[in-house]
Amino acid sequence: MLRDGSVRLAAFAFALTLTGCASGPEYQRPAMPEVAEGSFVGRSPQVDMDSPPPADWWKLYADPALDAIVQEALSANTDLRVALANLDHARAIYRGARGELLPTTDVTAGARRGRDQTSWGGAGQAPVQWNYSGGLGIAYELDLFGRVRRDIEAARGDTEAVVAALDVVKVVVVGEATRAYVDACAYGESVDVARTSIELARQTLDLVIRQERAGAAARLDIERSGAALAQAEAAFPRLQAQQNAALLELAALMGRPPSQVPDPARACKKAPEIIGTIPVGNGTAMLRRRPDIRQAERQLAADTARIGVAVADFYPRVTLGASANYLRNDYLRADRAWSFGIGPLISWTFPNMTAARSRIAQAKAQNAASLARFDGVVLTALKESEQSLSTYQGAIQQRDALVQAQTHAESAFRLAEQRYRAGSISYLDVLVAQNSLVGARSQVAAADQQVGSARVDVFKALGGGWQERSQD
Repeated sequence: MLRDGSVRLAAFAFALTLTGCASGPEYQRPAMPEVAEGSFVGRSPQVDMDSPPPADWWKLYADPALDAIVQEALSANTDLRVALANLDHARAIYRGARGELLPTTDVTAGARRGRDQTSWGGAGQAPVQWNYSGGLGIAYELDLFGRVRRDIEAARGDTEAVVAALDVVKVVVVGEATRAYVDACAYGESVDVARTSIELARQTLDLVIRQERAGAAARLDIERSGAALAQAEAAFPRLQAQQNAALLELAALMGRPPSQVPDPARACKKAPEIIGTIPVGNGTAMLRRRPDIRQAERQLAADTARIGVAVADFYPRVTLGASANYLRNDYLRADRAWSFGIGPLISWTFPNMTAARSRIAQAKAQNAASLARFDGVVLTALKESEQSLSTYQGAIQQRDALVQAQTHAESAFRLAEQRYRAGSISYLDVLVAQNSLVGARSQVAAADQQVGSARVDVFKALGGGWQERSQD
């Protein structure tokens, strides 16, 4: 009979065998900066800080063509295919790590034909005979010090980091596909403005020619008007090239060759707009939403677990094993043999711990680097969010001012043209008004493109609306 103390000691040893203890530090999520709490610094009437951006933020444009483009990009983009393959690879490693919790088995079987002189008891040469053998081995590592569990934690953290990396690629693909479509539409608008400017300059030239034939204009006015027409025509090829570049970029993001540019984007002549303010939420929600922060945090968790894997090398590994073997010889009827074995196997590198200490130092250094990287990603997210909001506000204000300038330029040109026909002003005044109008129209078209691009930057900086997903 065991005494009560011995019973408790045995029960404790059995519980330790089943549960063990985890080596290394326990992971704690790093705290976010207090300055990130609350609203963004860059408050403006163009954004709504009370509502977070939706996951499918591109639908705020209410453009069916853009919706179809984004969906195709999410299904066919090559960078996303690479990210999905990386996720499958990480999940396979995670399943392999979890498999270490299960026993390993080893089955052997063999048959051999030949002469065995050692088992032949008669005279002369031993007869040809068959020998059969088989074996079964089972081994299970007792995770007393948490090496296997820390290895699983590290693999889980790596997998979740790859999931977040996939979401990072999605944010980029959706943002850049939207930007390429908006740019293509804005440049299409600029091309139309250039055509209108060319037509305006041509009409003015025709007017001056008629005036010159009537004796009301000089040859100098014709040359000036011809120069203005040539300058308007010179701007057209550059704008068309920019539109083509945006269309080709869009095709690549959608996984298409250059010959398969989507027709709606090619035909678009006006950049889509979001009516009213855009929802941006607050800084705290942004930090929780951005997948690059989640990726850095999960990588930090994985590297923290790897410290425990390295620390576990200080302790012995205990493996329970069982084996059974069978041997049979058909010629010798009594030659049958069974053998069995069961027991623990202990392996330990003590007292040479140099390699183990080196691995711990490496793991701690990697963990410190991951923590610094996490802090850097958080600061970058805060910076990008504030920068994008400030740039968007400035682009909106600039466009509003340019629209007013265009309105004044159109009125000035109409008045100048009327007075020139009446002979009350010189053609130089008309030319100045025409150049002002052409420049104002071009600036508004360029401002539309800048506003559209700045708006996409805002959504990308806010994390694109992607939410954290649970680990499979």
